Amino acid sequence: MAPSGDDGSGGQPGGSGGSRVSGTGGKATSSGGVTASGGNKGTGGVPQSGSGGTTASGGASATGGQSASGGTSASGGVIGSSGGVIGTGGKATASGGTTGASGGVMGSAGGSGARGGGSPPPGSGGIKGSGGVSGGSGGTTGTAGSTGGGGTSEVNCDAALPSDGTVHQSSNASGTAAGLSWTIWSNGSGGSITTYSTPAFSAAWNNSGDFLARIGLQWNNTKTYDQYGTISAQFAEKRTGSGGGYSYIGIYGWSTNPCVEFYIVDDSFNTMPVNPGNTTNKGTVDIDGGSYILYTRATSGTGGSKCSGVSNWQQFYSVRKTARKCGTISISDHFKAWAAAGMTLGKMDQAQILVEVGGGNGSVDFSTANVTTTQ
Repeated sequence: MAPSGDDGSGGQPGGSGGSRVSGTGGKATSSGGVTASGGNKGTGGVPQSGSGGTTASGGASATGGQSASGGTSASGGVIGSSGGVIGTGGKATASGGTTGASGGVMGSAGGSGARGGGSPPPGSGGIKGSGGVSGGSGGTTGTAGSTGGGGTSEVNCDAALPSDGTVHQSSNASGTAAGLSWTIWSNGSGGSITTYSTPAFSAAWNNSGDFLARIGLQWNNTKTYDQYGTISAQFAEKRTGSGGGYSYIGIYGWSTNPCVEFYIVDDSFNTMPVNPGNTTNKGTVDIDGGSYILYTRATSGTGGSKCSGVSNWQQFYSVRKTARKCGTISISDHFKAWAAAGMTLGKMDQAQILVEVGGGNGSVDFSTANVTTTQ
């Protein structure tokens, strides 16, 4: 495989992302209750609060009701689950007596919208309704609502590329856009990266040697991956032209102590699954509906590592057997699979959505390119 490159010192770069759209929060119906819908997540990962349940007036005591002998108090409404509402209180008629009034009903709080990143949390739990009033004998208890399910993640694979792009032409430059870090690096010339106000980017090259363009999260080498919660990416890409002798499209990043340069390869200008060469096969793992081959590879690269004073380091790879151009990449699941295979990462430096090529003349448009954590 080709040598690696990097933003300041030159290792092989990369990154990932996607926008999360959370589904509706849980909803539940109690016996005699009403249903409150959960919050929906807006496009681009901005949560919107769902409408909460409304509060019904509490049950009133029946006038002139008389307790029959042996009559027992009906139990109040029980608590609805997440995003649900409270069932009505018990209502019963005493033997020889009059009918007790129905218990109060209260709508629960609406489910909360998911955050812009990571797994969406379920809707907030319901709040307890007011208890029913005592009737005569034989009162019944309202049933509990069921638990609302969490939202689901989706990527719009047919989304159009944004129109407000800024082109950066350089062999070595970096910056920020849409709250993410971007980098372009090459040991040749003739390449560019275009960034946008939303998590997306485009890259183009023309016989530029080892060329890398990426966007995603940049950290500070103080935490391990599990300390960031769940790390995931969403992407949708279309490519044209050629990528030279080797090419990788997917996730790229670095860790320090130990110094590791890593790739999760979901697509390539070459036939999948690609093999970087001089690798050690560490097995296979099924993640995100596909089978990935795990590799390690010792390298010295051409641009140096991102680890201070390190000139020889390890590369980790997850290479999907069948190419895909759109979807969610569960980055943390790859890290866990690597750990199980004895591939140990250190403190996290970056995780980004990447295109890397070894020459050629082509381009890639990522209409979605986002990397998020649940931290």
